Amino acid sequence: MDGFAEPIARLIEQFGRLPGIGPKSAQRLAFHMISAPEEQIRELTQALIQIKRDLVHCDTCCVISDRSPCEVCGDGTRDHSMICVVQDTRDVLALERMNTYRGLYHVLGGAISPMEGVGPDQLHLRELLHRLRDERVHELILATSATVEGEATALYVARLVREFDHLDITRIAHGLPMGGDLEYADERTLSRALEFRRPFA
Repeated sequence: MDGFAEPIARLIEQFGRLPGIGPKSAQRLAFHMISAPEEQIRELTQALIQIKRDLVHCDTCCVISDRSPCEVCGDGTRDHSMICVVQDTRDVLALERMNTYRGLYHVLGGAISPMEGVGPDQLHLRELLHRLRDERVHELILATSATVEGEATALYVARLVREFDHLDITRIAHGLPMGGDLEYADERTLSRALEFRRPFA
């Protein structure tokens, strides 16, 4: 990178690899870190190492957590008759902020997107099918984002689980705009989306 000392150029390059960070933002972050106290740098470094060392995927629902089973799956007071299917861990956190949904979750780990090379085999669908063989589960709530990829994923999952006669398949609908991600929706919108879910055809 022209004009910068090699360590600065490397730092800018690394920040530039983060999603949503353009060249100018990468430079701002790099120069902020240069002027930050050494203790702050050390804490950031330790936090980054810790997330790679200590975080795991829950063996049951595939959420990213510091334990397996995760806090939700290990909570005996949750309603085991319903599973809410979401794309990633951030969606679970968004739904949990409502403090009204008391069922379980299943994290797919993404959405079907041929343009990005993500097919059904890259998602946690095998784990979902395994869970649905437990006949205590009566409702599968499809809460993928209201994007083209999210809708395609919901449709694929709905077709995949048709074999389970004991299962009602619903889709959150009310209040979520097309093209919107769950993680950016406010609690009231998410609450109404769950409350007014509909059968998924």
